[in-house]
Amino acid sequence: MTHSSLPLEGVLVLDFSQFLAGPVAALRLADLGARVIKIERPLVGDIGRTLAFAGLRAGVDTISFHAMNRNKESVAADLKDPAQLEWVRGLVRRADVVIQNFRPGVMERLGLDYATIARDNPGVIYGSITGYGDAGPWKDRPGQDLLAQSISGIPWLQGGDRPIAVGLSIADHLASCHLAHGVTALLLRRARTGEGGHVETSLLESMLDLQFELLSTKLTRPEEVTVQKRGEHSAHSFLSAPYGIYPTADGYVSIAMNPVPLIGRLLELPELEAMTDPQSWWDRQVEIEQLISARMRTAGSEHWLALLDAADVWCAPVHTLEQLVAHDGFAAIDMVQSTSRTEPDGSLTTVRTTRSPLRIDGRTLRSERGAPVLGADTEAVRAELTPTLDEAVNG
Repeated sequence: MTHSSLPLEGVLVLDFSQFLAGPVAALRLADLGARVIKIERPLVGDIGRTLAFAGLRAGVDTISFHAMNRNKESVAADLKDPAQLEWVRGLVRRADVVIQNFRPGVMERLGLDYATIARDNPGVIYGSITGYGDAGPWKDRPGQDLLAQSISGIPWLQGGDRPIAVGLSIADHLASCHLAHGVTALLLRRARTGEGGHVETSLLESMLDLQFELLSTKLTRPEEVTVQKRGEHSAHSFLSAPYGIYPTADGYVSIAMNPVPLIGRLLELPELEAMTDPQSWWDRQVEIEQLISARMRTAGSEHWLALLDAADVWCAPVHTLEQLVAHDGFAAIDMVQSTSRTEPDGSLTTVRTTRSPLRIDGRTLRSERGAPVLGADTEAVRAELTPTLDEAVNG
């Protein structure tokens, strides 16, 4: 796919955000063809450059920074310096999209909030991510993934009898999807009407949206919905047995929604075959799980998968990270791409990372352009855009 055929080709995005939710929202726009310029602090830049996932780096930056900021440019600007701030405001007047994830009030103090920007650039699309919205008792708390998970109650769904957080930055990633979705929707509206707009979301709203089934039932039938302690093998607080993950002789197999008598017949467990009343799948959940677990420990995962697949039972192997990346299925979905960049010392850094999960017109979205070195594009952007901005301001 050529760059010119991408849907957002020609869209200029200024990314003021840091670390994960905002930068990944901007990355999603870059993957769709937008030109994304990161606005970063001199010397230190985005905190994601040093806040390392797994403590690992590639070149002078963390691997996670490379993954979140590929296919972008970097401009270093000190927003506390009036002259540099005014230059950045000039860039903002030219932008199609502005993305930021500062705490409420920061962009207002800089004169880079939506209301101020829209006076000079009424067609701008402004995307904001906060931790917990801009009102209420949580609005000034640190907007961080684990903290948002915790406030939303998600860890209690994971652990059953004790809270266990999801082991990935799920709030950040979901918020990035929602913001990119909102930005593209407003770009479509602008193409129709010429009207700009402000789209906002938060880590907490993303976590609450993830729980729409649970919250809908709780809000509708409050007295009937509580998070119950679940069995050792259960994978869901609100689905009956056999829904869960079960040990085998050499690994684990997950079993989704299936009639307990069918599982009993296939596993040769007459006690389960006799449980024809679906209410018993709730009432005797722990007993059912224990019987299935004891039986499946007697053979390896491939044995049970072959038996269950033949009966069209919904099941899957539970892969380790090593098993996943070595599997033919991982290769077949073709999610890996390589990006590269030149470091300040002249060396070449190559990072193998994931591509966009989208396919458009049957083609995958890829880019070999690595994450930018801090401030690498400052002078080029000044040379390219400042004269046009001066003309626009003075003319």
